[in-house]
Amino acid sequence: AIYAVRTGFLKTCASLENGREHVSGFQMAGELLGFDGLGLGVHTQDAVALEDSKVCVMAYGPLEKLARELPQLQRHLHQAMGREIVRNHAVMLLLSSMRAEVRIAAFLLNLAKRLENRGFSGANLLLRMTREEIGTHLGLTVETVSRCFSKFAELGTLHVRSREVQIVDAAALERL
Repeated sequence: AIYAVRTGFLKTCASLENGREHVSGFQMAGELLGFDGLGLGVHTQDAVALEDSKVCVMAYGPLEKLARELPQLQRHLHQAMGREIVRNHAVMLLLSSMRAEVRIAAFLLNLAKRLENRGFSGANLLLRMTREEIGTHLGLTVETVSRCFSKFAELGTLHVRSREVQIVDAAALERL
């Protein structure tokens, strides 16, 4: 199945062999998840709600049949799959080549842009995820995530109060 997030915020994650969890992404209302199950017919990741959420479950077989009959739906699905591939590629590039501050800045700017695209504030963020979840997503320790948030706050780039983050100087984050 493919899942459309109607309301709320979720994380997708995979359990590693050592028992730890790797957060592969965060999904919000208006986004799709479950593409990982299309190849082998089995989902390789779990989706966990980070707040009260609603999802629309779309069995892939009937959805695929309907998409063949409705070219606009097929185009929308292909675009969604393409965005997922691009997002995964961007995360891999981020993890492989950028220092911690740049990873955090890119994460916050991406989250802000996605929220803005849905009509919410891109400057005032309420993080639904923990610092630890951000760290496992970005390949950083929770301590490094916290230090980066503190550093950005000291520089006046962010105002941080627990999970409430205000982007004060988006241009400074973009320059990173």
